[in-house]
Amino acid sequence: MKIKEIGWKKMVIFLVALFLVFQIAGSFFFYNLAIQRGPKDFLTGNADLKVSAETMEVFLNGDWLDWVDTQDFQEMDMTSKDGLELKGYYLPAKQPTEKLVILTHGYLGHAKQMGLYGQYYYEELGFNIFMPNARGHSKSGGDYYGFGWPDRLDLIDWTKQLTEKLGPKTEVVYHGLSMGAATVLMASGEQLPEQVKAIIADSPYQSVYQLFAYQMNRMFHLPAFPLLDTMSVLTKVRADYSLKEADALNAVKYATVPILYIHGNEDTFVPTDMTIELYEATKSDAELYLVDYANHGEAFVMDEAGYKSNVYSFLTSHLSLPTISPILILQR
Repeated sequence: MKIKEIGWKKMVIFLVALFLVFQIAGSFFFYNLAIQRGPKDFLTGNADLKVSAETMEVFLNGDWLDWVDTQDFQEMDMTSKDGLELKGYYLPAKQPTEKLVILTHGYLGHAKQMGLYGQYYYEELGFNIFMPNARGHSKSGGDYYGFGWPDRLDLIDWTKQLTEKLGPKTEVVYHGLSMGAATVLMASGEQLPEQVKAIIADSPYQSVYQLFAYQMNRMFHLPAFPLLDTMSVLTKVRADYSLKEADALNAVKYATVPILYIHGNEDTFVPTDMTIELYEATKSDAELYLVDYANHGEAFVMDEAGYKSNVYSFLTSHLSLPTISPILILQR
């Protein structure tokens, strides 16, 4: 009997050890896959990121690319609170103005990709524009991706630097896409500089944990618990944030700045329901604009006139903007 008991104990110990090894190895695998800075081949060919031919044409050959190339951007530098060297690009408006938009890009993107939206703010609304590279991206330092959480504090510090440059009467708009949208929402729960007057979040996710849980099930057919929880501990050790604390849904419950939510109804990479729940949980004034037939990040291309009209209407409700005829908005 004792021999059998010893055998069972060894088997239990072996299974527990095997489980722990699997959890630890899996945590490092998924950390390196998603959070460690570097190429992300697993996204290549991902059906959830497939966009229309029209959108691909705009992304690859749109006139906004030439516009970005011909602008005389001022490169700006900032050292983050944890010592990372961050880079961004500032473009002063053609005519002096107190309006500034800070445009935050998505996962694996870079600052100047937000020129697709910057061109509208600059050419049609007459804004100063600023486009920062998130930590871990392009010329900014960092060996990990923050998915919006440490980036929210970087955004606030950029805002302070820019308002010192432009003056205390500056009116600031945050406009983010995907990870950049999560960034501006996570920032909304902080004590923002008084100059921040409005936030636009295009295709945001809720918490990083929820996003990864959705993607682990969709791409790898794995449950979130316990592997994602172990990975969260590793992320806290290596990148100083956990996947659950990086939570836009919780942040917007404390928001005081009005928020416009934008999402594509056909988004399968970040489900549209995430934005609807964010909208419903927002403490401040909030608006919701959903675009039919648009996948992740496609809303601007799939309904450019509607996108601009909704953005303009939202901004005029919270900032003093020159009047633009609705007909002119639709024609542009």
